[in-house]
Amino acid sequence: MKRRATVHDVARAAGVSLATVDRVLNGRPGVRAATATKVEDAIAEIGFTRDLNASLMARARDLHLVFFIPESTNEFMESLADAVSRRVLSAQSDRIHLELVRIKAFDAVGLAERLDRLDPKTTDYAIVVSGDEPEVIAAIDGAHRRGISVITLVSDLPLSARRNFIGVDNVAAGRTAASLMGRFLPQGGKVGVMAGSLHLRDHLDRLEGFRSVIASEFAHIELIGPKEGHDERSLTQAYVAELIKENEGLAGIYNLGAGNAGLVAALEASGRGGDIKVITHELTGPTRLGLMGGTIDVVLDQNPDGEIREVIAAARSLTLSGARPVQSESIELAIFLRDNLR
Repeated sequence: MKRRATVHDVARAAGVSLATVDRVLNGRPGVRAATATKVEDAIAEIGFTRDLNASLMARARDLHLVFFIPESTNEFMESLADAVSRRVLSAQSDRIHLELVRIKAFDAVGLAERLDRLDPKTTDYAIVVSGDEPEVIAAIDGAHRRGISVITLVSDLPLSARRNFIGVDNVAAGRTAASLMGRFLPQGGKVGVMAGSLHLRDHLDRLEGFRSVIASEFAHIELIGPKEGHDERSLTQAYVAELIKENEGLAGIYNLGAGNAGLVAALEASGRGGDIKVITHELTGPTRLGLMGGTIDVVLDQNPDGEIREVIAAARSLTLSGARPVQSESIELAIFLRDNLR
């Protein structure tokens, strides 16, 4: 069997000292760019990888990840929380401790306060699902200054000091929805757009992608909205009922947020379920039933289990890379119709 490469092998291959290899591996200053390149080339050439468990032994404590997941009627957020809970035991075997904290949806002040209370002596990573609010941005920047790495999940905050983002390409998701809607409606017509909150980067990105494709490829489609339902069933139901009532001959609905149980209820109450072309996000209980019953035509899903798995992998990589950035695997967008429900 091939022997596992060590830091001594890297030092010999690069022609540098062990101290220099250690500085490069941990992103510490004091190494010339040319020397750092030699070390990185040697790492790639000999296939050196760091051992997370050995790194944790040196730290004398486990890696601690705190997930801040919104608590509301949003079924997808419940799926994310369940995915965290399912991985607690398996992560512990790798000396990674997962903690789940539920925060009231859209409560930027409450989330910021909880981030501010995190202690870098006991917390290594904060994983955040949040809108683009100044309080949250400031709290993320503060956590970063205290030595806590922040990973944004589902919806990115690129102007913050977050270390990484895990989620789908939401602009591409919106473009995909528009391409499908345009093919569903070759004759054109009015399409209503629902959003959870336009303070959420993922919802803004989906809207941008959707609008751009409709404008460039399907100009015969008229967009109405977006209307914000705050991912709540009752608000979404009321807004969809109003949308149908005020727009006779409504041809389609794109819900780029949650609250889909309300959307399905409003369509069924109107008697137009199956008549209006509907595209939504996230394969949950309500959207699954909507697909099976013909009320929803397409669900674009981002796989919560895959996202939590990728968060843990990103935390491992960031721990091993020190100050250097890491590249996470992108989350693939799945397209579900009634015909391919899993």
